[in-house]
Amino acid sequence: MHHAAQGLLGLHDFAAFCKKREGATTTRTLLEYSWTRTAEGVLEARVVADAFCHSMVRALVGVVMPVGLGRAGVSFPREVMIAGIRDPRVKVMPAHGLALEEVGYPPPRLMAARAEEARARRD
Repeated sequence: MHHAAQGLLGLHDFAAFCKKREGATTTRTLLEYSWTRTAEGVLEARVVADAFCHSMVRALVGVVMPVGLGRAGVSFPREVMIAGIRDPRVKVMPAHGLALEEVGYPPPRLMAARAEEARARRD
């Protein structure tokens, strides 16, 4: 699951993982997406990005589940992302168990540059 998640890192259009909203961009930079197992045997995902769109984290978790269950290869999440549309094989996971740890903002000068970059990718 961890290896499959690594194929999603970077600046991409995450439309396949976002609930559609008219006029909204789905271009994001996924900075970290890691999977670890705790001492108790619980799987934990850590997802860090410059921004998230609606349902994105829940869909990102859902896209690696078939990999972990042996129903899809490690390239499956990246293939879904590249296709750019919702895939019926990807379950949007329930919000139960998700925890927001931190919200951070870059300096204003970097926020403007990021907005321009996202607009350029969307157009």
